[in-house]
Amino acid sequence: MRKLIVVLLIAGLMLATTACAKTEPKTDDEKALYAIGVIMSKQMEMLSLTPEELEFVKKGITDAMTGAKLIVEPEAYQQKVAEFAQGRIKKSTENQIEKSKAYLDSAAKEQGAQKTDSGLVYISTKEGTGKQPQATDTVRVHYEGKLIDGKVFDSSMKRGQPIEFPLNQVIKCWTEGVTKMKVGGKATLVCPAELAYGEQGRPPVIPGGAALVFEVELLDIINPETKK
Repeated sequence: MRKLIVVLLIAGLMLATTACAKTEPKTDDEKALYAIGVIMSKQMEMLSLTPEELEFVKKGITDAMTGAKLIVEPEAYQQKVAEFAQGRIKKSTENQIEKSKAYLDSAAKEQGAQKTDSGLVYISTKEGTGKQPQATDTVRVHYEGKLIDGKVFDSSMKRGQPIEFPLNQVIKCWTEGVTKMKVGGKATLVCPAELAYGEQGRPPVIPGGAALVFEVELLDIINPETKK
């Protein structure tokens, strides 16, 4: 809990400092500071602060850093800060679950879509002609992971480097989805949160309760003979 409070306070400082900057960063040091502000501000995205609420954060930072008399003592509000953060995170998760359900329902209606008993929506975009992997196999794939708003959070395609992994050591959506493919095939996997990262998510990149969309190309099945 204390760690959460510290993260929020640091993120608030960085976000407010970035927001208050009057000039564009020019030097490498200034750009590095700007980048820190952007990175740390992502820790506060889950709080969904309004512009008015952000002003209170900035006021607290300004008063503390300039030595002004504090309106409230932070020690007395640690529990309230934790409750506030938990409430906002819970609300954000509930909103994600609702939006994800609507997205999954829509995806399941797309042409060629298959919705499995687990809730996975599988859409083949190119049929493969090679072997079909088992859950115990190691595979080589190219992939791109997106949130339902289209934001890319990970992509081997952009890195230009395929990845290899055992199918029984990844999220359930991948294990189930990739075993439906054949080598050379491509598919879209729309994963409900319970087959991905659940209500906890992977903040700040993946919100709690978020459905995920993966574009996957199965390049090969890696067996011991292949690796020799």
